[in-house]
Amino acid sequence: MHELLPPVALQQGLHWLDLAGVLAFAMSGALLGVRKRFDLFGVIVLGCVTAVGGGAIRDTLTGQTPPLFLRDETYLWTALLGAGLGFGFGERLARFERTLSLFDSAGLALFAASGALGALNFGLGPLGVVFAGMLSGVGGGIVRDLIANEVPEVMYRRDQLYATAAAAGALVVVLLHPHVTPFQAQLGGALVVVLLRWVSRRGWVSLPVRRLPERP
Repeated sequence: MHELLPPVALQQGLHWLDLAGVLAFAMSGALLGVRKRFDLFGVIVLGCVTAVGGGAIRDTLTGQTPPLFLRDETYLWTALLGAGLGFGFGERLARFERTLSLFDSAGLALFAASGALGALNFGLGPLGVVFAGMLSGVGGGIVRDLIANEVPEVMYRRDQLYATAAAAGALVVVLLHPHVTPFQAQLGGALVVVLLRWVSRRGWVSLPVRRLPERP
């Protein structure tokens, strides 16, 4: 059962969707660099780190070296393209924030699910798999914000589940893996991430925040 492969067309479709997520990640990182008034080199670095950083962390944690973006340069070229678009068009891309957010969610979902699957194949336990999947999805954004001297958004955007959605998707991969093919487990985890992002953006679910009383 676990040797069954998905249709080639579906595999190719997911690959292109994965690249769309890389492109969106790169443009979001580049836009932050433009707003921070980075030069061309700084914007490109920030965009590429955002796009491939999470995957590099995933591959390092699961022993897949060199990272995928070095083994398949399509990812790196796509990241460079997205960073270049972010620098060239700057704030004009902000008008398409909704579309970019859609691709961003798709990239997050696929990276989190593939990171979890890679961690399972490497033999990590359930908690390690969830952690690896979450870092695969959000790692690039965290590095981006740190380079730009910002508090990582995943720490305070409680109204839009991001790291939590990635962790939940990775957990679904863990739960499904013994019962379905690896591809089906990955697809199920990715769909959960997209669903959680969708309901959180509509304000239907959010994380609690602990507030300490102000000192007199």
